[in-house]
Amino acid sequence: MSKEFEIAREFEVDASPEQVWEAVTTGTGGWLWPMDAPEPRVGGAGPFGSEVAAWDPPHRYRNRVEDPDGSEGQSLNQLDYTIEPRDDGRRAWVRYVHSGVFVDDWDNQYDGADKHTDFYLHTLRQYLTRFGGRPITAFTAFDGLAAAGAPDALGAVERAFGLPAYGADTTEGTRVRVTGPEGRTLDATVDYRTPYFLGLRTDDALIRVFGRNHWGHVVGMAVHDFAPGADPKTVERVWREWLYGAYEAYGV
Repeated sequence: MSKEFEIAREFEVDASPEQVWEAVTTGTGGWLWPMDAPEPRVGGAGPFGSEVAAWDPPHRYRNRVEDPDGSEGQSLNQLDYTIEPRDDGRRAWVRYVHSGVFVDDWDNQYDGADKHTDFYLHTLRQYLTRFGGRPITAFTAFDGLAAAGAPDALGAVERAFGLPAYGADTTEGTRVRVTGPEGRTLDATVDYRTPYFLGLRTDDALIRVFGRNHWGHVVGMAVHDFAPGADPKTVERVWREWLYGAYEAYGV
């Protein structure tokens, strides 16, 4: 049965309103995934078939997409950002509202969207305060092998990094040495960890793992690589091989 939903968050961040505006409109590859930039006007085309419903740089941006058939599980999806200056523009206050209509499996879809929101916005703040303005090479994988939907698929990825199970001694803020692509050792900080998500931060990257298998999908992964001169094809190849190898190594 169709039912409306709304997920709202507010936060302050050590970045100017202009920096936040850039991140949520043209710089999404630095913290979410690369998207086409919206047309800079109300009524313009937005990402993924949406329409720009509000455009007031650097204060208000809203996009909206309607799908009467609900082919993606929603008949309406809307993302709304309100950005205000703090400390004479040195900081910004942000209100984010994700709203719309889920057409089925409401509780499961809402739980997934609610938990993803916290991880997305945490990554946005990490990007703004540590990597904002740096060139970005992004890798994303959200439609992988069938094994990525197995009950222990997230655990397989964590073990491939060399991390113990959630709840052990690698809580947020812990410095770790993990195994990355081609057997390389990466010095990292665990900047986010729950039973559903893992966030690792290195000097040159944000590595995000999404336990979407918990909600009936496949585990997703995003790597935001800020290393100077990073080659997009190489980043894509080595991380995809690493991810697929994680499932094979642990038999999921």
